[in-house]
Amino acid sequence: MSTKLASIMALVAIVGRPNVGKSTLFNRLVGMRQAITDDTAGTTRDRHYGRSDWNGHEFSVIDTGGYTVNSGDVFEEEIRKQVLLAVDEADVILFMVEVGTGVTDLDDMMADLLRRSGKKTLLVVNKVDNNSQFLGTAEFYSLGLGEPYGISSMSGTGTGELMDALVAALPANARAEEDDNLPRITIVGRPNVGKSSLTNALLGEERNIVTPVAGTTRDAIDTRYNKFGMEFYLVDTAGLRKKGKVTEDLEFYSVMRSIRAIENSDVCILMLDATQGIESQDMNIFSLIVRNKKGCVIVINKWDLIEKDTATMKKWREALARKIAPFDDVPVIFTSVVDKQRIYDVLQAAVRVYENRRRKIATSQLNEFILPIIEQTPPPAIKGKYIRIKYAMQLPSPTPSFAFFANLPQYIRDPYRRFLENKIRTQWDFAGVPLQIFFRKK
Repeated sequence: MSTKLASIMALVAIVGRPNVGKSTLFNRLVGMRQAITDDTAGTTRDRHYGRSDWNGHEFSVIDTGGYTVNSGDVFEEEIRKQVLLAVDEADVILFMVEVGTGVTDLDDMMADLLRRSGKKTLLVVNKVDNNSQFLGTAEFYSLGLGEPYGISSMSGTGTGELMDALVAALPANARAEEDDNLPRITIVGRPNVGKSSLTNALLGEERNIVTPVAGTTRDAIDTRYNKFGMEFYLVDTAGLRKKGKVTEDLEFYSVMRSIRAIENSDVCILMLDATQGIESQDMNIFSLIVRNKKGCVIVINKWDLIEKDTATMKKWREALARKIAPFDDVPVIFTSVVDKQRIYDVLQAAVRVYENRRRKIATSQLNEFILPIIEQTPPPAIKGKYIRIKYAMQLPSPTPSFAFFANLPQYIRDPYRRFLENKIRTQWDFAGVPLQIFFRKK
């Protein structure tokens, strides 16, 4: 794994009260639909990271939930904490308000907080779509944060001038990261199995919102991890429900975001709830990981909440092996995130699986090991025709794939494919990694 430290990347946080268009601006800055946007106030609950550049200046952007007080929303206090964390992390803050509503009490409170933070702040007045609305931006001088930048985050009007001012405000020593080829480890699973709690426990801070309400995390959230000699991106995702249970538009976007997070990851940590057993949706997610050829570590969380005897763990492992067969060479770790029991074993297993996924076997080593086994146990003859495998090699693919060259590859069946895969796994450590075996005409 790469241990090279990246150089400094400037952080820009977008903050403001709910529904002023923060996520729309975020999507415009990062050049993709990365944050979920919706007319529902409070759609963005966690900090969400993306990357932007303007005239050759690259920086990270943090989208935040809407800052509010006394709303009665169970998430209100958590959102407020996330906003304060984002302000604390950022080098420059984009404080968004809305021209149509004028200055509100919440805007005044937020402006006061930002002035006291001492951070460079640009005042962004959104939803400015014509000249008369542009004149209305003058009212926002009263917030004491300097010149207001009138923009329309939806159409992009006025964002060029804002970006020029933003780049000028970036720290002089901020440079683009030199090494972004770090592993991406993604935590996936059904809602409320403890994904965000595990992320927070590993990072040692409340990076993601945690409540007893299933579905709290709506976006897939990246965090750079650099502790104990390990460096990678840790990605928390929204819980994946069955399609029939996805009723809200927001939750639909969240599921799609989680699927894309799996597609973009190197290793997936699949979390299961020990109190609920192994459910069909757990296996659906596992199948998604395998189909995408990602490394996998299975974590049985809430292990502290079930009654156990000396055989409980063994029974769980056997039940899991039956469920995920024939790919049963997957690290399984039993945790209690609340008690921080074995949580660092999870990281070590994920890093090991990442290294296994990158493993390359020399052609000479592979043939020296596998050809005597094939000679001793050749593929079964079909219709009186004998199949001879001459040699094998690992293909130059991103994930471990092996080609076996034979005279009649079309007659080799899946049981023999699994036989060869199991022999390779006994000789080299590919734990947690799906292997592909191809048979080709010599």
